[in-house]
Amino acid sequence: MNPVVKYFNGEKAESYIFILIGVIAFAMALYFIFALKSSFWKGLAIPFIIVALLEFIVGYTIVTRSPKDITRVEIYMQKDPQSIKTLEIPRMEKVLNNFVIYRYVEITLIILGVILMYSSMNDTMWRGIGLGLFIQASIVLSLDFFAERRGHIYFVYLQELIEKT
Repeated sequence: MNPVVKYFNGEKAESYIFILIGVIAFAMALYFIFALKSSFWKGLAIPFIIVALLEFIVGYTIVTRSPKDITRVEIYMQKDPQSIKTLEIPRMEKVLNNFVIYRYVEITLIILGVILMYSSMNDTMWRGIGLGLFIQASIVLSLDFFAERRGHIYFVYLQELIEKT
């Protein structure tokens, strides 16, 4: 399979997972708020709702953008190979650098979640928020691991493509 199509289809597939997780987390949050009704479950619902919305928005954006990205990069390859060097490689460098930032933010949220979970021995709202942060940040960190790995493979492909021309 064409490495460009493989990369962007991988992004798209993972984005569907992001959307699915976001929808499930949002539904769970509504259940926590309206059925379970304790402060712990309401606390758990807060990060579930916030991160679910982000997962849905990011996932939807990538799903709708991926076909255009495939077309854009294939046009670069066929008609303007210099654009791979001047546009696509710098874009991917920025994407890969952003993954480092995301990783540190996600790890920080995981640590904050653990601190909040163990800062109180009672089932408080803060303990629920901590558990919610821990769960959601762990899921996003896991998915970003695979996205970053896929991005590195694509980046190496682009560099090799430029070296051949």
